[in-house]
Amino acid sequence: MKYFASIILILILATSCEETTFIPKPPTYLRLELPDHTYKNYSDNCSYSFEISELYSVESSPEENGQTCHKRINLGPLNGMAYIRYWDIGDKPLAFYVNGANDEIDRHKLKADNILNEQMLRHDDRVFGTFFELQGDVATPFQFYLTDSTTKFMYCEVLFNSTPNYDSLRPTLDYVKADLKHFMKTFQWNQK
Repeated sequence: MKYFASIILILILATSCEETTFIPKPPTYLRLELPDHTYKNYSDNCSYSFEISELYSVESSPEENGQTCHKRINLGPLNGMAYIRYWDIGDKPLAFYVNGANDEIDRHKLKADNILNEQMLRHDDRVFGTFFELQGDVATPFQFYLTDSTTKFMYCEVLFNSTPNYDSLRPTLDYVKADLKHFMKTFQWNQK
């Protein structure tokens, strides 16, 4: 009996002296609850109109080189801004503007893990362009341009007011991407 009691006492002591190793939890991010996509039409005295998410608001951008149709789209609760620049194509060829937009993309190649592009060709509406998605920890995850190929050119880039962290921004990026695609599908050139 003494032998049995001493074995039980040794087992109790051995199991009670075990150290517990704590493993820290990985960092987490707040879940962003975003509403369903709903859109409103935007039009003013500029040469274009489009549909925009009801979460966003369009603001006039400070005049740049006499251009009055540069706009800023405040992304509201997503804490970002889309900058639209518009030019009437004058004596410079279309390639000048397209190359300028591509140069903006090139500035982010070092940080981007991948750059996807998708062309848009809407012949009936004379809306042609390219949508760029820059994946990775980049300052501007989306850029695109639209043109009528002869007289008008519009360029847009999206910037967020946060440190670029692709993994944590992914739900927001997917939401904004859907809105930008809708923007491009509903974009129209207006007659002045």
